[in-house]
Amino acid sequence: MLPLGGMRTGRALRALLLLLSCAWLQPAAASRLKSPALPIQSEREPVPSKGLSGCSFGGWFYSLEDTWHPDLGEPFGVMHCVQCFCEPQKSRRGKVFGKVNCKNIKQDCPEPHCDHPVLLPGHCCKTCPKGGDKLSESLPDPGFEYFQEKGKEKEDDLHKSYNDRSYLSSEDMVPGESRTDFVALLTAVTESWLPSSNGVARARFSLTRTSLAFSITYQRMGHPSKIIFLDSDGTTAFEYKVPKGQSDMICGVWKNLSKPLLRQLQNEQMRITMATSTSRREEVEGKIIKHRALFAETFSSTLTCEDQNQAMGGIAMLTLSDTENNLHFILLLQGLLTHTHTDPPLVPIKVQLLYRQHVLREIRANITAHDPDFAEVLMDLSSRELFWLSRGQLEIAVATEGQDPRQISGFITGRKSCDTIQSVMSSGDALTPGKTGGVGSAIFNLHDNGTLDYQVQVAGLSGEVVGLTIELKPRRRHKRSVLYDLTPEFEGALGRARGSWSRLEARHIHMLLQNELFINVATAHSQEGELRGQIRSLLYSGLGAPRHELPTPLAGQLVAPPVQTSAGGHAWISVDERCHLHYEIVVAGLSKGDDLAVNAHLHGLAEIGEMDESSNAPKRLLAGFYGVQARGVLEDLSAELLQHLDRGAAFLQVSTKLNPRGEIRGRVHVPNNCELGAQSEAGDDSEGGEVLARDPEELKKDPNTCFFENQHHAHGSRWTPNYDKCFSCSCQKRTVICDPVICPVLTCARTIQPEDKCCPVCDERKEPTDTTVPEKLEEHTEGCYFEGDQKMHAPGTTWHPFVPPFGYIKCAVCTCKGSAGEVHCEKVTCPVLTCSRPVRRNPSDCCKECPEEEKPPAGLEHADMMQADGTLHCKFGKNYYQNSDNWHPRVPLVGEMKCINCWCDHGVTKCQRKQCPVLTCQNITRKDDECCPECLREEEEEDLMMKVADKKPSWRH
Repeated sequence: MLPLGGMRTGRALRALLLLLSCAWLQPAAASRLKSPALPIQSEREPVPSKGLSGCSFGGWFYSLEDTWHPDLGEPFGVMHCVQCFCEPQKSRRGKVFGKVNCKNIKQDCPEPHCDHPVLLPGHCCKTCPKGGDKLSESLPDPGFEYFQEKGKEKEDDLHKSYNDRSYLSSEDMVPGESRTDFVALLTAVTESWLPSSNGVARARFSLTRTSLAFSITYQRMGHPSKIIFLDSDGTTAFEYKVPKGQSDMICGVWKNLSKPLLRQLQNEQMRITMATSTSRREEVEGKIIKHRALFAETFSSTLTCEDQNQAMGGIAMLTLSDTENNLHFILLLQGLLTHTHTDPPLVPIKVQLLYRQHVLREIRANITAHDPDFAEVLMDLSSRELFWLSRGQLEIAVATEGQDPRQISGFITGRKSCDTIQSVMSSGDALTPGKTGGVGSAIFNLHDNGTLDYQVQVAGLSGEVVGLTIELKPRRRHKRSVLYDLTPEFEGALGRARGSWSRLEARHIHMLLQNELFINVATAHSQEGELRGQIRSLLYSGLGAPRHELPTPLAGQLVAPPVQTSAGGHAWISVDERCHLHYEIVVAGLSKGDDLAVNAHLHGLAEIGEMDESSNAPKRLLAGFYGVQARGVLEDLSAELLQHLDRGAAFLQVSTKLNPRGEIRGRVHVPNNCELGAQSEAGDDSEGGEVLARDPEELKKDPNTCFFENQHHAHGSRWTPNYDKCFSCSCQKRTVICDPVICPVLTCARTIQPEDKCCPVCDERKEPTDTTVPEKLEEHTEGCYFEGDQKMHAPGTTWHPFVPPFGYIKCAVCTCKGSAGEVHCEKVTCPVLTCSRPVRRNPSDCCKECPEEEKPPAGLEHADMMQADGTLHCKFGKNYYQNSDNWHPRVPLVGEMKCINCWCDHGVTKCQRKQCPVLTCQNITRKDDECCPECLREEEEEDLMMKVADKKPSWRH
């Protein structure tokens, strides 16, 4: 299904679009194959201006000599055995540009030095099991390389099963929604007319698609009034006004970054400034950079100088070893060292670990002013040092030595950000997975002194709660490792627990911020645990939903009638002063049908409606689930639904393919004062033209009004134009958009065309049995209600979806599937054209086509897939397939992908990867000829461990 919200953002079938239009490889490499199936070609985008040289590939910009694995989108995923390289080239005029070269690297895989190598998920080459490789005797460098190796280990763990590893699954994110972290150290501006300052700020950024979320902390300066992002030319690219009520943590989101700015961000060419508006105006600035340590960082410190007007500062990013009590850290310093005109000599510094001004550890080293970053490790922290670390009482100080010593220092605390630490507990994620229909929800807040506040709620359980615990990942199957027991604080009558955990150890803080802890709910029916969930950080979204409050639980037991499901979820919902609904939903364990077609990761749809099941009021579609999250803003809520929200008589539910009438649900209570409905810029969207036509003078004053056919139309209104009754027009901020009406398919044999209507209807005289068809759509609930056009559609009919305020979406077709009321919308697949200069004949056309002289033969000409009534063929690569044909796609440089099956469904190509079972074992392998990974048998594990026992090296971190 394609959700209404998903079509608004163009993400409804991103997997298919990536598959058919974003699988770019270098043409020369692809041409070596006899018949490439996918349109593999270099992206036709100009090299970025302003002196940037590199390669444009898959919507991203890569610097010269960068390497990457191409991502073909779902269901194909990342081609780990194909490596692309941005090769520097020179034009005749000497200008340097980038050229993409891709090759298959499988033949370059090294020979594993063990008897039984395994192919891990997400890898191209076989490797030795953990402990089975003949590792070199050299120890790893205890500095920056540790963060690199730690990051690699974490990335490898992303592909392991949920119960096996506690890290985030790759399916948790929307396809194509990879995340990149950045950091910036902001210090006082030294070459500015503004008074100097000793303020220091640390900014952490997370980029997902085109949104950049940022969390900023600052010290030794007043409350900032604005934050400005500067591009490579020093021009303001984005300005964020800091709300007055915010604390010392500033949270914000920069949305819809343009491609040029994304490239500059990826190439570390952007800066950020932050200024106060107080009488003593202060300003700090810094460069936004990528840093490998961000992936592993769990503790941090902002280093400042006690002396006034010293434009210097630093940040320390720290992490604990996974097994030993070693504290690894990286320092980013600014202004501590002075630059010289000659080659910079080595400057001696000392780094001290302090407790109440007493030196616990000291490291001396030499660094240069041009490369002031420093990495080191403090070995074997004592139990007292670890205790002080957990309480935020350790201080790290960096000082220069010599004639003019300078020093900066700061206390070490747990990593700070605007993200929310939360957990959804479901029966599907229990150590013994089940389908109970219950749910648990928890939110946490970590303080600088190591105290962890928690709020937990449960709903729909099969029995009384007998245990509520925070745990580690089991070391052995069904062998739980309990860290903290929350059961004494649990109130059974309310189904809630609230309290603080004040004895958090440094190791526990590290694991909490690395998403390595779980929360378990045991009941009288399931002593080992009926519900279980991973505790992990939820990226700050910038929406108005208050995350500091317990969210609304979503459970199968709350659906009418109850659903025995393995899924669970929770949702934050709020209504702002403009009566717009903000929502953020997180789910776990949603069921996936076997026939989800190309949108294999479209897990379900989120809806909101009235609790009264006898009411015929339709549900409002919020969004679709392509991972485990859905969020957004709904601006056109009706007054009735807002009243239901105010009274607590509304519900939010998530529907799936297997449970189209609701798989999980929760009652929503959002107090509001919106008796007249949501406020828009020019009145109600649904009937804006009729309402505002009564006051034409007000319409004339509105700057967003459209003037069309000698009449004023309100922003968001819809109407049928006088010039053609088969068009529907809408007004969108002074712009009129008119689209042709798509008539539904009639089931009767004879039709007539009424003069006052656009679409034909069944001939009542010839087909008396069909005369009641239109009335049935109104009198009975059979069929589908579509929110866009607010109409019922008969089973089997197709139409272009109408999405306010954009009008008819001509690149999508919706179909009413059966009597269950399920609307299935799909993006139209445009054909791959063989001509060099395709054209779009009409601005409203969905697909480009070849000019007349370059068109393919008539027998293979692409018909209008939106309007055709007959069976349509599918074109995939250079091959044509008839309806219902099945095939395995071929990818250049990789070959036939037997784990993916494609088929032709009435002109639309659909592909799906074979669904693999979730594995709960630790040792996972994948055979060359198998699609899914599998667990090593016990005898294979024992045999493997016996063979590598003598080879296992001793690692120190």
